[in-house]
Amino acid sequence: MPSHLFAERPAPQPPEHDAVDALIHRTRRLRGDVDAVRRDAVIVDEDDPQLRWRRALCELAVQHLDDLDAHLGQLRAGVPAQSTGEAAPATGSAAASGRDALPESRPGSLLSRVGSAEWNLLTDEVSWSDELYRIFGRPPGAGPLSLDELPSVLLPEDQPSLTSMVTDCLVDGRPIDGEFRILRPDGRMRTLHMMGEPVLDADGCTASMWAVLRDVSELRRSERTVGRTRDSVRRQDHIVRTEHRMAVELREAVLPPWRGSLRLPRQGPGAMDIAAHYLPSESSGLIGGDWYDAMELPDGRTMLTVGDLTGHGIPATSAMAMMLGALRGMAVAGIGPGPLMGHLNQLLESSSVQPALGSALCCRFDPATGVLSWAQAGHPAPLLFRDGTGRPLPPPDGVLLGAASGVAYEQEDVPLLPGDVLVLHTDGLTRRGDRGAGPEALLDLAPRFAHARTAQDCVRTVVEGFGGTERPDDACVLIARIGA
Repeated sequence: MPSHLFAERPAPQPPEHDAVDALIHRTRRLRGDVDAVRRDAVIVDEDDPQLRWRRALCELAVQHLDDLDAHLGQLRAGVPAQSTGEAAPATGSAAASGRDALPESRPGSLLSRVGSAEWNLLTDEVSWSDELYRIFGRPPGAGPLSLDELPSVLLPEDQPSLTSMVTDCLVDGRPIDGEFRILRPDGRMRTLHMMGEPVLDADGCTASMWAVLRDVSELRRSERTVGRTRDSVRRQDHIVRTEHRMAVELREAVLPPWRGSLRLPRQGPGAMDIAAHYLPSESSGLIGGDWYDAMELPDGRTMLTVGDLTGHGIPATSAMAMMLGALRGMAVAGIGPGPLMGHLNQLLESSSVQPALGSALCCRFDPATGVLSWAQAGHPAPLLFRDGTGRPLPPPDGVLLGAASGVAYEQEDVPLLPGDVLVLHTDGLTRRGDRGAGPEALLDLAPRFAHARTAQDCVRTVVEGFGGTERPDDACVLIARIGA
């Protein structure tokens, strides 16, 4: 860059080479660390906005560090030779072809992205550095652009901004700091950042204007990519939060309104004391299709059910609402547990609702006879606790809902006694990675169930043992205690 005319300022002192070398070493080391993070942020799933945003940030950080490294390298090398705009002697193939040529710099290097210029208002001389010719894609033989010619290579919408900056600099002595876009002869558009100052003569009048122009096209492109991916992450987060809220609201609207204990049937001997609880997964965003329900039927019997549909979010909860509504309607109509499972299988198979698979358990208890009739569709069997011990009930035949057509679901009858505790649960309750996983962990609670006075006490015992455990899926547990 040419020295400022009549600039009354002390000459800058060059920095110590050792200090600059140390900065270069630290910058390159940091660049290597960031590049390692960039390699680790390989996008496996192009639809994941978080991964795209992380990758874009790493790319931008690497570009900044590359520029810093190049700046420090120039600082160590000193001020480069300044071109006056005359064509350099052509050599090699360029000479043979008669074309103007400049030494090629490494693609993407700072050398090809930063240039300087000075416009002398007293002599009308213009001097450009070699790098500035490269930036504008202009052969040195064509000479530099004057301040009047410069706007002609800008995009029309950016010309007023450049004119205003130059006028403010020449008339009011304001520094230049702004950006504009140029259209090169090869048709490529580039974004340039221009910083400059007026140079005053001895009388305080503007004698010339100098400027440093930097090609920031790649930097701005990276910043736009970061901005787009950041906005994508925000939109995705908003969608996830909205869907989670809707799934929770739908679940709350569909699951039984009762909380705490429930006595069914409400009148007469042999009633069940019932309590239930929903346990979320380790990730609060995974609202699944688990359900539980208990209701008194018109004939005085009691229906108990738990189930689980594959998937999460609104599709799973909406499918759960459909299945639970159908199950309630068929139970009220007097359809037994076995045939009821068959109808649910047909409903899920023929429905366009996703997910397409589910497990379920349906029980019907007759307080007059003390008989529990039940059927299952690929679901964990109920656990029966009696006299301080527990065991799973032998399951009747049944496959997952939606897995096959025309399946017949068997139904079993089990006599229950006063004081018996029946535990129904979805498999998310015991599907864990620790040593206490599996139904055996529930069976170990038999002594505590024997001393429990209510079904709600039994539920508290289950929640104490399983509620704080990390689980990959949500879960439901329903406990019924047979009264005298």
